[in-house]
Amino acid sequence: MRGSREGLLLGIALDALVGDPRRGHPVAAFGRVARVLETRLYADSRGRGVFYVGVLVGGAAGVGFLAERVVRGRPVARVGVTALATWAVLGGTSLGRVGLRMARVLEAGDVDAGRELLSHLCARDPAGLDAAELARATVESVAENTSDAVVAPLVWGLVGGVPGLLAYRAANTLDAMVGYRSPRYERFGWAAAKLDDVLNWVPARVTGVLAVVGAGDSAGRAWRVFLRDGGRHPSPNAGRCEAAFAGALGVKLGGVNAYGGRVERREEMGDGRAPEVRDVRRAVRLSAAVGGL
Repeated sequence: MRGSREGLLLGIALDALVGDPRRGHPVAAFGRVARVLETRLYADSRGRGVFYVGVLVGGAAGVGFLAERVVRGRPVARVGVTALATWAVLGGTSLGRVGLRMARVLEAGDVDAGRELLSHLCARDPAGLDAAELARATVESVAENTSDAVVAPLVWGLVGGVPGLLAYRAANTLDAMVGYRSPRYERFGWAAAKLDDVLNWVPARVTGVLAVVGAGDSAGRAWRVFLRDGGRHPSPNAGRCEAAFAGALGVKLGGVNAYGGRVERREEMGDGRAPEVRDVRRAVRLSAAVGGL
């Protein structure tokens, strides 16, 4: 396990230094394979969805097992393989960069650019959103993605090494692709959504606790909101992250969200004011603190 831990640390450093490549990212390549397989296997059926997820997540884990087997008994090579896998699945640096881009365009008053940029953070319909709503969407997305892109991969990397890293990222990517509640994916995407919920149950709560620790003087308030409001979100996991961030930042998250014509009215989390543009940078800093912890 020592080599794995060193490889994880090196992978974290690589992500911090270079972030995600503009072209040729391994996760994007996986997504293309998943899309091709979807055209072959899709049916309005939970069984087909289970098989689809099993093939892709199992395949990703298999690649990880094979990679570790190849470097067995070679500590330096094992560190290198673990580092590359960690870098490939982490997204903390890119998340922070997109969050800061959103902060800059909203600070400049360019709401149209903010609406275009929102698709890099979440699937929310940006049409008609003003600067304040874009700020709320960004804070919520940064909170949730701190778990998905940073904490969860590292948790599964510690638990399962390279197979854990790759299997987690495969499952999380499939949830983003087919796990939405829509007529097309209500049955076929059920397995992807449920597996992602299971894999993120512990990491989301670890993220919430780390956000409390990273809240500094606001830690007491963040802890209260985390415990009280974490279960108010439709997701069993996202609410834990968002509630902790709401308490740490002193804002109120939740409300009305639109997703491709479907409107969700979510309970509010937190006791503070509505998020403002200035809170986007604060959320990015808190996300970075959680990653560091």
